[in-house]
Amino acid sequence: MAYLRRAAAALIIMFQLFLSLSNAHNITKILAKDPDFSTFNHYLSATHLADEINRRQTITVLAVDNSAMNSILSKGYSLYTIRNILSLHVLVDYFGAKKLHQITDGSTSTASMFQSTGSATGTSGYVNITDIKGGKVAFGVQDDDSQLTARYIKSIFEKAYNISVLHISQVLTSPEAEAPTASPSDLILTTILEKQGCKAFSDMLKSTGADKTFQDTVDGGLTVFCPSDSAVGKFMPKFKALSAANKTALVLYHGMPVYQSLQMLRSGNGAVNTLATEGNNKFDFTVQNDGEEVTLETDVVTAKLTGTLKDQEPLIIYKIDKVLLPREIYKAVKASAPAPKSSKHKPKNAEADEDADGPSADSPSDDEGEVSDDKNGAVSVARSSVLVTAIVGLCFGVWLM
Repeated sequence: MAYLRRAAAALIIMFQLFLSLSNAHNITKILAKDPDFSTFNHYLSATHLADEINRRQTITVLAVDNSAMNSILSKGYSLYTIRNILSLHVLVDYFGAKKLHQITDGSTSTASMFQSTGSATGTSGYVNITDIKGGKVAFGVQDDDSQLTARYIKSIFEKAYNISVLHISQVLTSPEAEAPTASPSDLILTTILEKQGCKAFSDMLKSTGADKTFQDTVDGGLTVFCPSDSAVGKFMPKFKALSAANKTALVLYHGMPVYQSLQMLRSGNGAVNTLATEGNNKFDFTVQNDGEEVTLETDVVTAKLTGTLKDQEPLIIYKIDKVLLPREIYKAVKASAPAPKSSKHKPKNAEADEDADGPSADSPSDDEGEVSDDKNGAVSVARSSVLVTAIVGLCFGVWLM
């Protein structure tokens, strides 16, 4: 019976992998087939909305053509205000052409990404969809006096209950979406940290000069893991004992040069690069998931995510319960001490002292295996490896029969 269980497990893995691959979509490739939507497509990518659309399992995109996009581009809005406006065009529910004409009571209201991300107040991020006379369908933003300002033109692409891309006549917008939005780079990172209970970590950034590296990275995407003040306080004596270079590297180790939402961190386990990664100096750690819990493993210490302090793409800040200790630093500290002479008969107290050497003593040896790098710093999800593993498991189970 054991071989049957193994074979069944392998089949389940393969089925889950098939589902994940079959649900994948790419809004950029979908819109690229028609040059009339090139401007809309470009700004979905520039505002990082395309990445968010591709990550979601159920989504409807209300696309506008190039001439319609000129109505907002001519107003000189910042990229972050354009993101808010285009967020109104991404509905977090599925509406295919058929469903548009089967709306209960002829009208419904659904949340847009502008609403679901918390950028909108009240229900100002909801979009009204109304099946009007003559078989036509109209759209309007809920806080815009319920005016139905856009009309449905045609369906561009549909994958039932997964993604629908619809062409509408003009841009959906509202006074709230058009309100000036500060660029994340205009926000002082250390100020945000201090207001969110991470003053001690903020002080570490400023004392090492690493705050400038963090700040300069924001616009391109930045994920910050901020240890709590109590965690930093406990670690401070060890931090003060480090060299200036190692202090800076340790602080940079708490940042990733890419935006990683909580959903992205939970989507897979793997090695990630950090701001301290440079050449042969890996300075990477491993993201591990166990249900809803996300942990960061450095081979020296394991820290747990305890909350999200700020999420304004391309910047996200998480709070963690421990200071991340890179093995590169603690290997160096360990190597700087002279190796003790071997002795066949060690005193008991000597063995106890050896066990209490600190973080460097916990650092694994080099021959325990290397962790694969991801050049973009994103979590590595090796789908091909999973598939190979599943096939091998299935074959092994069949062979045992």
